[in-house]
Amino acid sequence: MTSVDPGTPPVAGLLLAAGAGRRFGGPKALAELEGEPLVLRALATLAAAGCTPVRVVLGAAADQVRALLPDPAQAVLAEGWETGMGASLKAGLAALSQETGPVAALVHLVDLPWVGADILARVAAGATSETVARAAYDGVPGHPVLLGRRWWTEIAETAQGDRGARDWLAGRPDLHLIECGDLGSGRDVDHRTDLPGTPPS
Repeated sequence: MTSVDPGTPPVAGLLLAAGAGRRFGGPKALAELEGEPLVLRALATLAAAGCTPVRVVLGAAADQVRALLPDPAQAVLAEGWETGMGASLKAGLAALSQETGPVAALVHLVDLPWVGADILARVAAGATSETVARAAYDGVPGHPVLLGRRWWTEIAETAQGDRGARDWLAGRPDLHLIECGDLGSGRDVDHRTDLPGTPPS
């Protein structure tokens, strides 16, 4: 199992899983890959990467998704989740701000089932409260994104709509792109046919 060095300060895992999946045809958190709901697959990946604590932000079908969680206390309901990822990011960072331990939050998306623990651990390695980093795949920025605790309030104030932290990250000279193309493609699940074994609709 790939994990963050136990001697380093804790990095929290923040899983954004609130979307309704309109193009997908339903909440992606409930979709299954190899018989496993994507939300559980992503939570397991964050845990395997050594993230603690882990919080999952819910919105669409929140009760159904919460019922799947091994620990319902991990769930955070995003008020206004329908407006986009910004609301989820605000809710998640607010919840993590109540925790005293983590120096940074590793933001992961529920529709990235092929982004493994090795990628998450690489991005989280060496995190400090001032770190701003994200995975890159053949030089193209992707997820996960690592946000040092120092910036959480500032990010929450600027996060809006579907852009999440994108505007805040844009042009930051301290943003570290961490190449992960050797570990995976970083591709997401956009349509049900993206999942193996799913027949075309």
